[in-house]
Amino acid sequence: MLSSKQERILKFIRRFLEDRGYPPTIRDIASGCEVSSTSVVTYNLARLEAAGHIRRHTDISRGIELLTNQQSHQHIVYVPIVGEIAAGEPIPVPGSETWEVAASEELEITEELTRGRRGVYALRVKGDSMIDALIKDGDIVLMEYTSNAENGEMVAVWLKTEREVTLKRLFREADRIRLEPANAQMQPIYTNPENVEIQGKVITVIRQLD
Repeated sequence: MLSSKQERILKFIRRFLEDRGYPPTIRDIASGCEVSSTSVVTYNLARLEAAGHIRRHTDISRGIELLTNQQSHQHIVYVPIVGEIAAGEPIPVPGSETWEVAASEELEITEELTRGRRGVYALRVKGDSMIDALIKDGDIVLMEYTSNAENGEMVAVWLKTEREVTLKRLFREADRIRLEPANAQMQPIYTNPENVEIQGKVITVIRQLD
């Protein structure tokens, strides 16, 4: 059984992921849950991991992963896998109409993972530029169809001139768009707003175990 503090930490991690799309740091948790020190947070994270609620990746920034192993009573939904998306350098795709074609493969998941949203589709990730957001090559991202996104949200972006698509965090600057990777070893992509078409935003990441 979890302590009240562990329940509070678990709820904070879940809410943080839902709001921002990436996991909190230990300091985020200490501040958000009003925990006295980071060592207390670390202790309780270890208890949550031992209980099977989370998995920690100590070698990755923000390396907390929620596990969804208590979903036997939830509804199953089927999400189309419509293709691949680069999380490194953009890769060519036939065109923006790609996003409307029928999928040749479907993903069977619990309804909780779609967070009640409609128009959800899945993409396989190629590349490692989002590794600090716990998205690696071969993972699957669930996307919500949308043409709008807030600054900092992780989106699938169609670059019209290059006829390429990429997965990055989007930031609007004075006269340009910055597409930011979550990997300190990689540089952002800069382009003009007219060249960017948002094809969807990430709502869930499904990790592929090594």
